Amino acid sequence: MRLSRFHEMLEHEFGSGQGRLLAQDVVLGELGHRTAQQALDDGEDPKTVWFALCKNQDVPRERWWGPDQEPKR
Repeated sequence: MRLSRFHEMLEHEFGSGQGRLLAQDVVLGELGHRTAQQALDDGEDPKTVWFALCKNQDVPRERWWGPDQEPKR
């Protein structure tokens, strides 16, 4: 996943303001107790960060791949 896609999906799922706050403020244990933004800044794969954020925020699995893609099996 490209970083631009991560940001598109973040905005689509949570809205621009809320998504930005989640990425900056929510500490994710799955990512070594870093925020999504810290993990991305450290070079973590955007897909890994996105899935960790989805799990943390209880996003239904069918929405993890975004609005225009079918879930992977």
